[in-house]
Amino acid sequence: MTAPVLFIGGMDSSGGAGLLRDCATAAEFGVLARVAVTAITAQTDRAVTAVQPVAPGVVSAQILAAGQIAAVKIGMLCTAPVVQAVAACLPNAPCILDPVLRSSSGHDLIDAAGADALLHQLLPNVDLLTPNLPELALLARLSGCAARHEAARVEGLFRLGCRAVLVKGGHAAFGKVCEDRLYLPGAPPTPFRAPRLKAALRGTGCQLASAIAAQIALGRSLEAAIGGAKQAVQRRFRAAVDQESLPSI
Repeated sequence: MTAPVLFIGGMDSSGGAGLLRDCATAAEFGVLARVAVTAITAQTDRAVTAVQPVAPGVVSAQILAAGQIAAVKIGMLCTAPVVQAVAACLPNAPCILDPVLRSSSGHDLIDAAGADALLHQLLPNVDLLTPNLPELALLARLSGCAARHEAARVEGLFRLGCRAVLVKGGHAAFGKVCEDRLYLPGAPPTPFRAPRLKAALRGTGCQLASAIAAQIALGRSLEAAIGGAKQAVQRRFRAAVDQESLPSI
């Protein structure tokens, strides 16, 4: 049997995002899950009302207790000590980092020191970073990169040690197609396209990154895993559109 995927991140009490979304995604792909909780949150689809970081030593203990792991997906990290604890004891497995910086409702989910630690202590250990367009812009600014062009911003992240970057295009303000772009050092970006559907969903970034991790655990290549993850998110969007189109009774 395939070794489990370790999901490191926050508990979203609404179930819309975070570790509960990660575990649901792992189950969809038939992969076992292990978790390391970094923070407990109280939130709804509209707001985050409380955040309690987990002690760094407890985060480390959870990671070490996970045992043999086939892949790691990291989400919410909250504080610099938590980032440092994660970086210090990451398993020797492919690592996907979804940089959870703010909630969908605009609440900051990592402090300034934590973001700095993420860039300079954790990023060199990451095989794939999956920022959306606002996250890419913020990470570039925090890293001292003043470039406005997407490729130049990604290049700045490569200089910090990241091995691959998947820029998610869902926040683009135009077009009938949503295009994500995979950047690898020294190569042109590889596009992954799907129709842009009119549905508001939370946790799609968590789902995409965890689906990539699940498929890598199953032995798929990075490009194949991204393609399969994109399809899984698209199925969820289509289900939401179909649900919204049902007549009310």
